[in-house]
Amino acid sequence: MNLPNILTSIRIGLIPVFVLFFYWPYWIPILPAFVFLAASLTDLLDGYLARRRSQITNLGIIMDPIADKLLVLSAMILLISSGRVPPWMAIVIIGREFAVTGLRAVAASEGVIIQAEWGGKWKVGLQVAAIFLLILRENFMGILLLWGAMILAILSAYQYFVQYGRSTGFQKTE
Repeated sequence: MNLPNILTSIRIGLIPVFVLFFYWPYWIPILPAFVFLAASLTDLLDGYLARRRSQITNLGIIMDPIADKLLVLSAMILLISSGRVPPWMAIVIIGREFAVTGLRAVAASEGVIIQAEWGGKWKVGLQVAAIFLLILRENFMGILLLWGAMILAILSAYQYFVQYGRSTGFQKTE
C-alpha cells in the first residue's frame, strides 16, 4: 500500500459517508456536496502522485477506475431517486462507463494500453461539477453541465474505440 492506493481506498470509504449525508434527516446540501467533491479530488491526487512518485501498482490500476465508477454510480442513483437527474441521462453516462471499462479490459488482455483522451478528461471534470451542483440543488446549471458531460461521454467513448481499432490494426475497408 502506497499513498496513491491509500487515497483510492479513502475515495471508496467516502462513498457511504456521502450516501449517509445525502439521506441525513436534517439534510444540508453542503455536506454531501463537499464529501463528493473531496472524494472526486482524491482521484486527481492519487493519479498525480502515482505518476510523479513512480508508484503505479497493479492494485491501483484495478482499484482506481472501480472507485471512480462506484462514486459516480452512487451519485447518479441518489440524484435519480431525488428527481434531479433524468434516468435516461444517467443510463447513457453509466453505459459509457461500462463500455469504456470493458474495452480497456479487452485491450489490456491483448497487451494494448488505451491512454486517456482529452474528451474523457473533460467529461470527468464536467461530470464532477454537474453532480456537485445538482447535490447543491443548483438544478439548471447542474443539468446543463450534465448535458455537456453526456455529450463528451459519447464523443470520448468513440475516441477510445477508434484508438483501440487503430492499435489492433482494424481499418475500415471500402
